[in-house]
Amino acid sequence: MPDETSQKESTFKKSEESPSEEPKPVVIQKEAEKDLLTWTAPARPFKRRDKEFYITIIAIAGIVGLVLFLIEGFMPVVLIASLVFLFYVLSTVEPENIEYKLTNKGIKVVGKRTDWEVLTRFWFARRFDNELLIIETLGIPGRMELVINAGDKEAIKKALSTYLPEEEAPPSYLDKAANWFAGRLPGNR
Repeated sequence: MPDETSQKESTFKKSEESPSEEPKPVVIQKEAEKDLLTWTAPARPFKRRDKEFYITIIAIAGIVGLVLFLIEGFMPVVLIASLVFLFYVLSTVEPENIEYKLTNKGIKVVGKRTDWEVLTRFWFARRFDNELLIIETLGIPGRMELVINAGDKEAIKKALSTYLPEEEAPPSYLDKAANWFAGRLPGNR
């Protein structure tokens, strides 16, 4: 049994403040949002396609649509036709140029900010002769893909490195399947 002298001594420090003093409130100062870097680039990667590419896409969609029509009915065929139409529109209409901003609070794309708290890492990639900045997010869809100008790459890398680690995510099974299929289409070899 411990002796009584050790029981009298406490490990807690006694408050040196008098009980009549009130605690001081904590003041949280809000920092103004500052633009670190701004650039203008297309809204999405873009590549014009030739007639052979569209013929191949329509042939593949027709075969898959026929099989799905025999198995499920008319609705999957409507879905495939609408996806082919969407792909056609995205491949023929050039994207507009939009403004991207890196700020001390997050990343702004056309005025909509994504805070640093929901961003995890970044890396650079290339698609359709466009440089891309890919940022992984915690929310859906999981990634932000921003088109960048090749001359701005180092400045973007320097500005982002203070907030996020540069680390490329390994490709998922869906990424691998999409890359395999895209490599088989004409014009992508």
